[in-house]
Amino acid sequence: MSATVIAAPAPRARRLHPWPVRAMHWLNAVAMIAMIGSGWGIYDDAVVFHFVYFWDGLKLGSWAAQSLLYHFAFMWLLLINGAVYLVYGFATGRFRERLLPIRPAEIVETVRDTLHLRIAHEDLTVYNAVQKFLYIIVILAGIAQVVTGLALWKPTQFSGLIALFGGFQGARVAHFAGMAVIVGFLTVHVALALLVPRTLVAMVAGGPRVPPRRDAAGPAEVAR
Repeated sequence: MSATVIAAPAPRARRLHPWPVRAMHWLNAVAMIAMIGSGWGIYDDAVVFHFVYFWDGLKLGSWAAQSLLYHFAFMWLLLINGAVYLVYGFATGRFRERLLPIRPAEIVETVRDTLHLRIAHEDLTVYNAVQKFLYIIVILAGIAQVVTGLALWKPTQFSGLIALFGGFQGARVAHFAGMAVIVGFLTVHVALALLVPRTLVAMVAGGPRVPPRRDAAGPAEVAR
């Protein structure tokens, strides 16, 4: 009696940026920009640094209370979308595949090439060391913003967090610093996307197809 062997279907190639990643990326972009603009409106009502004010045209909300409402509304979008992005990145193995490993020597080499205007990005499927480093930094900055934001929102309930930052004003300074890191990242990110527009197109259309990931522990990324 012979056994019939049925071959498993070959896994499909996937897009470099599957649709969940694209959707979360653009939702994060909208939420971050709204949070920054509304945050500047709140900040100007009681500045931390008396030499730093923001132009009204860059603020979201015509006065502090309105900016605060925008800030809380988009906070939930950023928080939920960011949490889903983290779970997706770890569960599918995308973070490990795209952001690791990072070698200091490669960071130095990439910075040197960039300073010499050698910033060609021929292979969109591979991040250079600086890109990997900056993505990890902005993810950590986003998490820090959530923590400091909670401390500022509910200073009594999260008095332990307030104490961790040396008081309410210390938490404000940390929140401001996190914002500065994210604004710096967005500036570099947008500048590089304009210099290499194929990266922007890829984040809209999905980019080139890449081989299926075979070693991911979690669910595979979708092919579309």
